[in-house]
Amino acid sequence: MSESYKILLVDDEKDILEFLSYNLKKESFIVRTALNGELAIEEAKKFHPDLIILDVMMPEMDGITTCAEIRKISDLESVLILFLTARSEEYSELAGFDAGADDYVTKPIKPKLLISRIKALLKRNNKKEIESNIKIADINIDKSKHLLLYKNEEVHLAKKEFNLLYYLMTIPGRVFTRQEIIAEIWKDAFVGDRTIDVHIRKIREKIGSHHIKTIKGVGYKFDI
Repeated sequence: MSESYKILLVDDEKDILEFLSYNLKKESFIVRTALNGELAIEEAKKFHPDLIILDVMMPEMDGITTCAEIRKISDLESVLILFLTARSEEYSELAGFDAGADDYVTKPIKPKLLISRIKALLKRNNKKEIESNIKIADINIDKSKHLLLYKNEEVHLAKKEFNLLYYLMTIPGRVFTRQEIIAEIWKDAFVGDRTIDVHIRKIREKIGSHHIKTIKGVGYKFDI
């Protein structure tokens, strides 16, 4: 599946770039590299990668900022972004997903495992999704346009927040367990309960708390 896919590797350590490039090219990926966030943005504009593997701790522009900036570029909205970093603190993980990351992997990692995660991301991204518009009470959410209207006013949600709200709204009144939410929104990424709680809190800050109900010890549901 890999022969036509383009990957941009971003890390300030040359030995890591060389090591990962070698292993990815062995799998027939087309690989380019960048040593910092600013160079990564410029390279991404020219290269149009399918996936960006992005280190968090970099000089000049860190990975979180780089990811957020890439998500603002219309031509790169659909690019997959995977964070590869030695940092495992929860705040870093949350910041990464909030900035628009699709997956988060901590160093050190075996090349075979990383490649497996990459292929899973690409395979999942290639599945055709049925885009639809859901309107319930004072909320109108259009997945195909990544558009949310609350009381007829446009509200911005980060990617994971938007997908989480849309998921809950697909079946109003149904309780979605934490395990189901993680599997649907974060796929293979390793996240904890606090990650969900933080995203729910941010959604409530923007559309109020009356629609999304917490079912203690189980999960969440969307109430009309």
